[in-house]
Amino acid sequence: MNGSQQKTSVVPNVAYVIAGIAWLCGYFVMRYAAIPSDPKSLGWPEGGKVFLSLVVPLVVSAWIVLIGYIYGDSKRRLMRAWLWVLLAIFIPNAIGIILYFILRDPLPFYCSRCGTSVNAKFTFCPNCATPLRPTCTQCGRGLERGWAHCPHCGTPAPVANRQIPNAGPPASGTS
Repeated sequence: MNGSQQKTSVVPNVAYVIAGIAWLCGYFVMRYAAIPSDPKSLGWPEGGKVFLSLVVPLVVSAWIVLIGYIYGDSKRRLMRAWLWVLLAIFIPNAIGIILYFILRDPLPFYCSRCGTSVNAKFTFCPNCATPLRPTCTQCGRGLERGWAHCPHCGTPAPVANRQIPNAGPPASGTS
């Protein structure tokens, strides 16, 4: 996929289908098997039984869609998708899901010259060696836009790098 093509949804369609099937099966199990067989639920009002039959499968379906989002988003970020899915499923109390959102990599972008998907941490395109970020003139490491000095060696950054994009023209010394 190149930079001009984009998917409309990060969640794979398979996740929506599995979530829908899980909701439908969960509804019928709750409504016609679990709730009627429980002696404690015999005195419940009919609305409470219907509500419980709808909500419990909905929570499970939402969890399935969230796992699908983790799969799609981790593939989009060039991470190990199945590893993160397994961590999100098997680490209890949603800690795996929380870890994913804390530790996920930044979104990759596409090289303006060759269209290769490039990790956001790279300074040069691995396919065509196009510079993707400004580099320090002394040590050669990548600089972020707006930095005045290299954080690795302290060399002043080029003047063009110091101007923050979309901030307007630099202020003049005269009033």
